[in-house]
Amino acid sequence: MNQTKPMVLTVGHSNHPPEAFINLLVRHGVDEIIDVRSAPYSRYASQFNHEGIQRMLDDIGIGYAYLGGELGGRPADRSCYDADGRVRYDRVAAIDSFDDALRRVTRVADENRVALLCTEKEPLECHRTLLVARALAERGVDVAHIQGDGSLEDHDDAMSRLLDLHKLPPHGDMFRTRADVIAEALDRQARKFAYVETNLPPVIDGWESAP
Repeated sequence: MNQTKPMVLTVGHSNHPPEAFINLLVRHGVDEIIDVRSAPYSRYASQFNHEGIQRMLDDIGIGYAYLGGELGGRPADRSCYDADGRVRYDRVAAIDSFDDALRRVTRVADENRVALLCTEKEPLECHRTLLVARALAERGVDVAHIQGDGSLEDHDDAMSRLLDLHKLPPHGDMFRTRADVIAEALDRQARKFAYVETNLPPVIDGWESAP
């Protein structure tokens, strides 16, 4: 990884005990957490609710910022959902507020060791990778993922795992580059793991019906 460029880490809190989670952050020198959860609350890991994690991080001198409204996987903008209620990450990435938030992340990363926080332990099953890290990497930002066992996985290595998962050629083929097949794999994975909203109002002649 090129250390002259901004570096952004990602991490999932999963069901780690608070001490184990803090150890992950300290081990990798994290200075600031940027929370990208649309709803920063957890029924099964309440220690990572918005207020609790702020206190936890304050106690050890790690900064905290919330950007789940702009970078979350469950956007409020209904135009980001398809007809089946599934979030379309390409539509989210095209919104100005998403781009503005990415710029904020990279500015912070120029000065601090930043980690994007979401819920899922496996980065390939989370929008922090399938949406946010993808967009950062496309902008030339170095990204790596803190795994639950404490290891650090480079984003390109994670993409190699993803290609293997979808049985796609790791170096591309006669008609596609590696970047092309990574994009296909990311799109496939997004269709599998993107949030689906079951209560979207139906669309009639281009207009949402009243709830």
